[in-house]
Amino acid sequence: MRILSVDLGTSNTVAVLSAYGRPPRVVEVDGSANMPSAVFAGEDGTLMIGRDAERRARLDPTRFEPNPKRRIDEQTLLLGTDIVPVNEALAAILRRVLEETTRQLGGEQPDEVRLTHPAQWGPVRRNVLLSAARLAGMGMAVSLVPEPVAAAAHFASFPGKTLAPGQALAVYDLGAGTFDVAVVGATQSGFAVLAEDGLPDLGGLDVDQALLVHVGREVSHKDPARWQRLLRPESTPDRRTRRALQEDVKAAKEALSRHPQTEVPMPEPFSDVLVTRAELEALVRPAMLRSVELLSRTIRSAGLAPERLAGIYLVGGSSRLPLVGTLIAEKLGVVPGSLDQPETAVALGAHHVAPDGISMRTQNVEGRLAASGTGPQPVAPGYHPGPYPPQHAQSGSYPGPPSGAYPQSSFPNSGRQPALGGQQQAPSNFPTYSLSGGETERKPDGKKKKLVIGLAVALVVLLGAGLTIFLTSSSSATTYTADQCKQPGSADASGMTSCLRQLAGKIADTGACKPGMGTGPAASAQNLGVSTTCSAPSRAGTQVTYIQGTSADTLKQYTEQLLVSAGGNRTQAKWTGNGLNGQYSSAAGATAAVLVFTVDDRPLAGFIYQVSSGDQSAATTPDALADYFEKSVQPGS
Repeated sequence: MRILSVDLGTSNTVAVLSAYGRPPRVVEVDGSANMPSAVFAGEDGTLMIGRDAERRARLDPTRFEPNPKRRIDEQTLLLGTDIVPVNEALAAILRRVLEETTRQLGGEQPDEVRLTHPAQWGPVRRNVLLSAARLAGMGMAVSLVPEPVAAAAHFASFPGKTLAPGQALAVYDLGAGTFDVAVVGATQSGFAVLAEDGLPDLGGLDVDQALLVHVGREVSHKDPARWQRLLRPESTPDRRTRRALQEDVKAAKEALSRHPQTEVPMPEPFSDVLVTRAELEALVRPAMLRSVELLSRTIRSAGLAPERLAGIYLVGGSSRLPLVGTLIAEKLGVVPGSLDQPETAVALGAHHVAPDGISMRTQNVEGRLAASGTGPQPVAPGYHPGPYPPQHAQSGSYPGPPSGAYPQSSFPNSGRQPALGGQQQAPSNFPTYSLSGGETERKPDGKKKKLVIGLAVALVVLLGAGLTIFLTSSSSATTYTADQCKQPGSADASGMTSCLRQLAGKIADTGACKPGMGTGPAASAQNLGVSTTCSAPSRAGTQVTYIQGTSADTLKQYTEQLLVSAGGNRTQAKWTGNGLNGQYSSAAGATAAVLVFTVDDRPLAGFIYQVSSGDQSAATTPDALADYFEKSVQPGS
């Protein structure tokens, strides 16, 4: 039996092969265990992969994409003048791995391929990965394994680290593109994800960027114009120089994991910069603290305490930063472990996952592990695919999946699932890192606004002072200043604060509002503030959620993730009503449509969420959702 496991990472791809009864071993591609997950589009249409792509990037950086996995939510990549589908770019990476594996097997292909993926990936992203595997020629049996499950299996393969049924392991995965955390429980038949979360804006690439900004502050004063050309290159020589500088910064970061200081070579006319580990840690400490805090919350959301875990396992190349282990030990009181090469742990672990424990879906246990007896025990069988821990959906701390969006089955979900499913039923919530090229600006409809104003004036004239007194006394028309809305006030039985009533307008009184986030797209397990969810007027199956937080930036980050989860193109415009000014953006993908609206000068936000119909001809578009917002939801509409 020849089994190939592939961990297609943001920056590097690792493959592991076991054949002819021999132990699993890393497949070296181009002489290295880590093959860069990079693609370069040649002018003849050929896609070059790995180190060959990186070498060609120095000639023409515009035809180079170093991290195609980061752009999985985009349908295409523009490489030079060529448009390359994302699944074809990923397929080229997998094809290179398969070619090298086949060569090492003497021309024979593997009998089975296991592809790992982030636990938070929804069906849309998983189907992109499976489509890439098919295009790569992996016609043999292909299975998907959630990355934290593979990591837990690898951890348990070490002597003395076996996870008995009922025990749980926290997996801290700091890769190049994202940070993912999961609590994985051992069962009689394998492993299951009990709780999971992540940070889309934290990874090794973000550490590289922080270090690049730091060295820029040290040297840019010598020639500010030249430094700006490096940051925003317009010529091929400048792009080459920037690419070389990025590689040198990355190498310096890696060196600081081993040495207390190192130098970053700088292009002319700048002098080389000496950086220390202390300086790097000061730069990234706030971001690393965020990851440790999220780790702590995720462990708690699984109903566990850090000391009750079998361990905290560090995987991902960026987890090599010494600061990571130090902060975890300081904040959680548990010393984490990496055991061996954190870059290869996931690919090696996929080999140790029992075949009947492999699933197309991420599993969560409904209920929690009891913290009594000899160890935590799984209770209340049942599973919830996707990143929607049931306790959050029930408590209202953040949205759960739409009611009825997922079928129920017994736990665990075993066996190989169909490779490519049909119509998807729920949005993927794995955030991407850049907006798709289809974002459009929505222009205000001047005629429509003039008509509304004209009607309003006519009504005032006709109804007179009596209507004016009524509107003045209406709670939904009362306005508050930005200072009064800086912090959430007390909420009434429907979950409305005074400032939320100003934002909700007439819906506050007519929308059957209830406290909490309702149902909808997944959100980070964080306390956003006071929230309430109302029925959308004249739109069945749609809800409007209003949030008053303490930080406008936090709300903006949250609402951006909601838009990313829907995918597709966007429409955006400004809005005004009830004494408020703000902006809204709408997005609609194959599985859901989302419109978010924010207030310019205060931490208020809302979003409309709708699960798309299976009938594509009736699917909601960003413009249709924007029209609905302006007519029925916008304050003062």
